[in-house]
Amino acid sequence: MKYLALLFFLVSCATPYNYENFRAAKPRSILILPPMSNSTDVRATYSYLSTVTMPVAEKGFYVFPVAMIDQMMKENGLPSANEMHQASVKKIREIINPDAILYLTLETYGTSYVIVDSQTTVTVSGKMISTVTGDVIWEGRASANDGAQSGDGGIAGILIGAMIKQAVNSSVDNAHNIAPQANNMLFSNENSGLLNGPYHPKPQY
Repeated sequence: MKYLALLFFLVSCATPYNYENFRAAKPRSILILPPMSNSTDVRATYSYLSTVTMPVAEKGFYVFPVAMIDQMMKENGLPSANEMHQASVKKIREIINPDAILYLTLETYGTSYVIVDSQTTVTVSGKMISTVTGDVIWEGRASANDGAQSGDGGIAGILIGAMIKQAVNSSVDNAHNIAPQANNMLFSNENSGLLNGPYHPKPQY
C-alpha cells in the first residue's frame, strides 16, 4: 500500500514544463519540418509527417502546409529531412516568415518482433525554435505502442499467429495508426504539452 501511495505522490508531483520562453515568444504560426528518423522503416518520415498538422493546429496555431514546405525545401537543394534540419533559421524566417519552427525526431517507428510477440511503437521527440530569437521555446518527448501481441492455442497456435502477424505487419504501416496516440501525448500532455495558441477557443497566452 505504501508503494502505491509513493507512486501516486511522485506522479502528482510531476514538475510542469517551464513555459517562460514560449509565453515570451507568443508564436502564432508554426512551420513543421519533415522529421528525422532513426527507424529502418523507409516510410517513417512521411507517414508520420502526415499525422502532425492536425494536433498542432487544434492547439490553436496556424500550421504551414507540410507538403508545400517539403517540396519547397527539396527545390532549394535540401532533399532529405536531415538536410532540412540544418537549414538556417534566419533564412527560413526571411523566405517563409513563420514565428517558430518545429523540429521532430522519430526515435522509434515500426514493429519489432521476437519469437512469438510483436509490438508496434512510435517514439518521437520535438523541439520548437523561435525564428525571432533563435531560442528553444518548447521541447517534449512521447512514446506510444499497441502492447504485446501473441497467438493463442498452445505453442503451435502461438507460432502460427506470430508468423501471420509478421507477414501482415511487414506490408502494413501499423505505426501510422499509433502515431496519433504519440502525438496526443506529445502535444496535449497537461504538464509538458503545447500551450493553447491564439486561435484556440481558450488561448493560454
